[in-house]
Amino acid sequence: MAIQDIYPTALRLLGRPVLVVGGGPVAERRAKGLLDAGAKVTVVAPVASENLRGLAHAGLLTWEPREYRTSDLDGVWFVQTATGTAAVDTQVAADAEAQRIWCVNASDHESSAAWTPAVAVVDDVKIAINAGGDPRRAMALRDAVATALETGDLPLRRHRKPDAAGKAPAGSVALVGGGPGDSGLITVRGRRLLGQADVVVADRLGPRELLKELAPDVRVIEVGKTPGHHPVPQLEINRILVDEALKGNRVVRLKGGDPYVLGRGGEEAEFCRQNGVEVEVGSGVTSAISVPAAAGIPVTHRGLAKGFSVVTGHEELSEVPARPDHTVVLLMGVAQLRDSAAALAGSGLPLDTPVGIVENGYLPDQRVTIGTLGTIADQAEAVGVANPAVIVIGDVVRVSPFAPQHFKTADYSTITPNRPRVRSN
Repeated sequence: MAIQDIYPTALRLLGRPVLVVGGGPVAERRAKGLLDAGAKVTVVAPVASENLRGLAHAGLLTWEPREYRTSDLDGVWFVQTATGTAAVDTQVAADAEAQRIWCVNASDHESSAAWTPAVAVVDDVKIAINAGGDPRRAMALRDAVATALETGDLPLRRHRKPDAAGKAPAGSVALVGGGPGDSGLITVRGRRLLGQADVVVADRLGPRELLKELAPDVRVIEVGKTPGHHPVPQLEINRILVDEALKGNRVVRLKGGDPYVLGRGGEEAEFCRQNGVEVEVGSGVTSAISVPAAAGIPVTHRGLAKGFSVVTGHEELSEVPARPDHTVVLLMGVAQLRDSAAALAGSGLPLDTPVGIVENGYLPDQRVTIGTLGTIADQAEAVGVANPAVIVIGDVVRVSPFAPQHFKTADYSTITPNRPRVRSN
């Protein structure tokens, strides 16, 4: 394998004059890239593309509508030549070489003094790939690396924290919904944010397997709650988020489901902003929809239900439509199941309305219990249904492949299915 005579580096061109010779598509791309780097760009070409003329008209670069002259190199730090005419590009490259100015010759990459890599930007990381003069290969590799960074498969986390003035940079908080527990259900954005974290403030119902993939020096602060037992009160969680961010850390609040669906994410975001901490939300797959789906239960279904309500306790049930064709999803409702069933029955919902309970959705010990409004409380008590569980009430439960064949009979039982799996790559 040949060793390329290349020394990879990055040019800081902010405020420095650079020259682009040529006015076609390649010159346009290179001029835009140089402008993005903050360079003072001059384009020399008898004819320029419409976009280049627009940039010149806006005062973003200078266009000299004429042929190239050797004197154009005076005071220039860097040159890109892309006229499409080999003789002109060769002359520009030779003049630049004589003046010890780095020049990219688009007509002849083999003799070019410098190469322009395939570039992508992810967060504040700029990826630059050279691939032996093969631009398509370089672009394919660039895209693969960028995708791996964006999905969290490659570490994007910062390690050097103090800035040039010796001050700690401002920290931030990301409220990330991890889905109902299976690590394959976190979003790409959520996975990426988790990969950037210095501190993770974790719930017990989030994707716990992903915590094992964090770097050893990433701190995990456990604040998990169970029904009726909140070892770390919400106000204390809010304070932890702000305190860690003010130390300059990237903080991820990793939750189960979605942080804005009965997850108190709005309170946490508001507290962060009130205390001057930047906060963003990485929406997650809410358990209210995904966990029923794990048991084959849609929350809406043509001919069965056009809408659904998500509630957390029987107190709110008087406000939802008491009809089998309107799905009711109960979160954290196991302890109040008997009262909730009575409340719905008292509002007029028929006792033979189907009810499904999905425990530990998408996890290996997922269990589905199916009954009716009139029987489900006794069934749940008999088999020991426990949180985390999602309760679905309405005709949509009939669609589940785990529902009994003769649904109008009283013969309902607890079913432990071979759950539909979600692949985790």
